[in-house]
Parts: sequence; C-alpha cells; structure tokens
Amino acid sequence: MGDSVIYYQRALEALRNGVPNRDAVRVLGSNQTEVEKLFMEKLGDVENAAQQGKQVPGVLVAGGFGTGKSHLLEYLEHIAVSNNFVCSRIVISKETPLYDVGKMFQAAIDGAVVSGIRGQIVSELALKLRPNTEPYTAFYQWANSPRNGVSLLFPATLLLHERLNNDPELVDEITGFWSGDKLSISRVRQGLNQIGCGNLYTLRTVRLKDLALERFVFVSQLILAAGYSGWVLLIDEVELIGRYSLLQRGKSYAELARWMGEVRSEPVPGVVAVAAITDDFGLAVLQEKSDRDTIGPRFRSKGSDEYTNLAGKAETGMRLIERSVIPLTPPDSSLLERTYHQLKEIHGKAYLWEPPEIPSQAVSVTRRMRSYVRRWVNEWDLKRLYPGSEIVTEDEQELRPTYEADEDLEVASVPSDEEL
Repeated sequence: MGDSVIYYQRALEALRNGVPNRDAVRVLGSNQTEVEKLFMEKLGDVENAAQQGKQVPGVLVAGGFGTGKSHLLEYLEHIAVSNNFVCSRIVISKETPLYDVGKMFQAAIDGAVVSGIRGQIVSELALKLRPNTEPYTAFYQWANSPRNGVSLLFPATLLLHERLNNDPELVDEITGFWSGDKLSISRVRQGLNQIGCGNLYTLRTVRLKDLALERFVFVSQLILAAGYSGWVLLIDEVELIGRYSLLQRGKSYAELARWMGEVRSEPVPGVVAVAAITDDFGLAVLQEKSDRDTIGPRFRSKGSDEYTNLAGKAETGMRLIERSVIPLTPPDSSLLERTYHQLKEIHGKAYLWEPPEIPSQAVSVTRRMRSYVRRWVNEWDLKRLYPGSEIVTEDEQELRPTYEADEDLEVASVPSDEEL
C-alpha cells in the first residue's frame, strides 16, 4: 500500500509541474498512436538494418508548447527499454548543442537507460562481451573491417580489452576511452606490445570531432554484441537551434539529418532516433529567418569540400523539418474524458480520498493537454486541503518559444570553428 501511494504521489508531482516522469507516463500512457505504431516498426528493423551496415530512418515529431512532446519521448523510452534496447534521452541545451557530436555523445552515454544494467553503461556493456561466441566474433570482424567507419584505435583497443588480463588499469582506460575519455596512442601501443601484437595496427591521431562520431558508431555495435537490440536516441527541444548563429544552425540541420538516418554515406548502424521540435519552427526559422534559402549557398561559398558536403546535409535536415514531421494528435473530447477519469482515480489512490467532480470545460483547439491536466490536479489538491472553500482557477497563458539569437548559446564546438 505504502509503495503504491508514493508511486501515485510522484506521478502527480510531475504532472503538477508539467514535467513528465516515468511514473506519470506509466499511469497515463500516450495517445499518440500513430507515432507509437511507427516507432515499434522502426525498432523491429534495427537489427536487420545493422547487419547490412544501414541505419534505420528516424522519426521527427512536432507540436506546440505543452502538447506532450516530452511526455511522448518518456513513453517511447519505456517502450524501448521494455523491448531490450539501450535508450538515451538527449535534451538540446547550451551544454548539449545539437551541432556538437562530442557533447551529444556524452549526453547519450550519461543518460543511457537499459534493463539489467546499473552504473557506467559502457563498462557494464563491455562486461557482457563473451569472446568465442557468435555475437562477439561478428563484432570483432566488424571492428577490423576497412569500411566500418571507425579508425584503427577501436579494433586495437577491442583486442586489448579481450586479451590484456594482466593490466586491469589499462582495461579500465580502454572502456573509459570508448565512453569519451582521452587515451594516448602510446598507451595503446604499450598494451599491444604486452600481448605481442605491436605491429598489428598502424595507429594515427584522430581529429576530436571525427572521434566523437566514431564512438557513436563503435558503441552502437558494442550494444548489439552485448546482447541488446540496438540504441534508441530520443532528442528533445530541437527547436533551440533556432537561437544559434547561422553557422551553428546550418551544422545543426546537418546533424539532424544524420540522426534521422538521411546521411547515407555516414550511417550509424544499430541506432534509431526520435526527435521532437515545435510545430511553428518551419515558418519562424526556415522561412522568416530565410535559412532555407541562405544556408546552402553560404556554406558552398566557402569553397571547400567540407562545407559543400555540409551544405547538402543541412538542406536535407531543413527538408525533413518542412516535409517529414509528424504532428502530435491534439486532445479531443474522448481523450480528455478518459484522462480526467484516470487522474481522478490516481489522485484518490495517492491521498486515500474520493476526489469530487470538477466542472468540465469546452474543448479548445488552442488549449494544451498540459493545461487541462494541471488544472484538474491543482483543483483536487485545493479541495482536499481546503474542503468547502470555493475554488477559482485561472487559465494558463500559452507560452511560445522564442527564436531570437542568444549569444550564450554560440559556443564553438571545436577551437578552430569559424563563423561565416
């Protein structure tokens, strides 16, 4: 009884604050049946696509403030973990800009959730590797393939992880390297010499921004080799890129295209992503800021192969936002009634009382689900604490995101980054 009461109280606390947690999502579920169905189809395709060296195309959802984007991602995390996937929630922010692959990787590692694992995710996954098994053999062969998208540092460190039984400190450094830590090439060479394989790999320094993507690719294969079905990335608040500089917006569109599986020349097999963005982003940023018309030409004007390639990726990302988003289903009368009765039951179980009925309001196309939920929960709170009092609540003002440039967000991803 006590545990269930706390469970329902935690769910209500999250709903009061408008910030969904696992408890709230589990008791309410999700009404986004189209997205849920498509997501399940994507999960079913991941392993087969990975065997072919392909990345499953992602899902891009759109909705206004308070329409349930974060709630949906929380629900999809529950589905992913229940289906044997490693799942990482990544919230785009100043600390985790979409254009910075290294910080995206670190956020994905730090936020990874998986059934049966506690602690540092990569170290725990590495402990599940079993040499002389078919999954490990496939992983080892992939790591040593010349077209796998990673540098020789990764097969070298994988070999050391398997055979270096007398140097646990270096083994820990290797799993730290897979997780994002630094590891000197001289240290790897030293380990290779210890096992008599000093001449097996010709190791060279890798650029930091290349290394970040290689880690994504390697860890996705590590996840499969450890017996999991793949890696789900849930990317929230993508609309923050509208406040970046032009250069960083362009790079962010390119990265969005990557995580949506549309950069065919640089796939991340084993990964499938769902990203959430505001529904007015296309109009407010791609059109009114003229990103759609200016970013590609400005990148190509740099005259380098790197920026020409980046221009194509950025244009792909912008097309995805304009043409491929799935709008979230707004609440209708039947959904509101069902949610109301669910919340009424939850509130009663949380505080061991019988919540009274709350007069219904007319369904409005501009009123967000979050607003309905918070009104119901807050009114029951007040009626429980102040029985007999007349309760009057005011409608919440609708919040809209701003896309004005924010200099605090304009932090270069690498020291050599340049502005257009």
